[in-house]
Amino acid sequence: MPRIKTISIILHIAGWITLMAIPLVFLNSGSGFSDIIILLHNTDYWLFGLTFMVVFYSNIFFVKWLLLNKKCVAYGFAAFFLLFGVFCIRPFDRLLHISEHENIGRPVIAYHSHNEKRPPGQSPGRSSYRDRPLSRSPFKQPLDITSFFIFFTLLAFSAASKIIRKWLITEQRASRAEADKATAELSFLKAQINPHFLFNTMNNIYTLVLTRDDHAADSVLRLSKIMRYITEDIAGNFAPLQREIDCITSYIELQRLRTGNLTIVDFEVDGDIDQKQIAPLLLMTFIENIFKYGVSKHEASTISIKLNISEESLVFYCKNKIFSSNSKYGGTGIGIKNTRRRLEHLYNGKYLLDISDNNQEYIVQLTLQN
Repeated sequence: MPRIKTISIILHIAGWITLMAIPLVFLNSGSGFSDIIILLHNTDYWLFGLTFMVVFYSNIFFVKWLLLNKKCVAYGFAAFFLLFGVFCIRPFDRLLHISEHENIGRPVIAYHSHNEKRPPGQSPGRSSYRDRPLSRSPFKQPLDITSFFIFFTLLAFSAASKIIRKWLITEQRASRAEADKATAELSFLKAQINPHFLFNTMNNIYTLVLTRDDHAADSVLRLSKIMRYITEDIAGNFAPLQREIDCITSYIELQRLRTGNLTIVDFEVDGDIDQKQIAPLLLMTFIENIFKYGVSKHEASTISIKLNISEESLVFYCKNKIFSSNSKYGGTGIGIKNTRRRLEHLYNGKYLLDISDNNQEYIVQLTLQN
């Protein structure tokens, strides 16, 4: 905003300098700075500029408080009042009066009296063009047309500048409100993700405790590392990809303690992950669903999780078998819904999500463009 105000001030100053320079250019006879000095010392010249400054800024005020508030009749009276003031003052006619009175803008020619000695061949009564003022009979117009033209031009410019400025401010406020809404919604979604993730993980540890598994204590330690990442390290909308992969690894190890040898987890990371970032816990929803629906206590299963990182994109792929016995654990699908909404906010137009469950296999492929 300070930069916009500075530019606006510079444009206003440049505009008024241009307007005040017009009489200096068009009323100058070419005799150097003498005509300019005469104009600068005359009060009518400054009255010319002051009149149109009052017109310009008064109209901005009237547009703001009357026209933009749909008080069109009141604005019409105000504009007519300004026009009547210009009609009474006649600022440009006053400049022409300066030109006529001070001999500005008129060439000087010479003449000889009848008694003077004339050059051979010159008839009596004819004068040479030197040292005689050129007599002009000024055409007195009933209306100061030039002042009216400048008046309506400034009226249009001032109204347009105020209306455009109002529109830009409205658009800026709308954009800011939309951004604030998106930020608030992302914060809400993130607040939903953390309890959702914690709820599922605590259920897994609860199962280990019920079965008196020796790895229950180790599971609590791994969970504490994951929760430290969730609660302390992901304050923003993006986090280092390395930290996200570490969180996924800890979660997989945590799940391996529960699944035992019946489930084979194939987790691969390919590519350079340095300096890369990702929305925190974005992939964790899919990983949770893998271990929620793709693991059986009685049948062997294979889980495939792959992450490929390149300069242009990040591709996440996972595949698992769907066990019908796990359908009783089906929830409301809040995790997938939140993930889609976060993708829309943070990767709008820069992601591709494909989820399929053909042939009793659940396959997810997510592509994020850098």
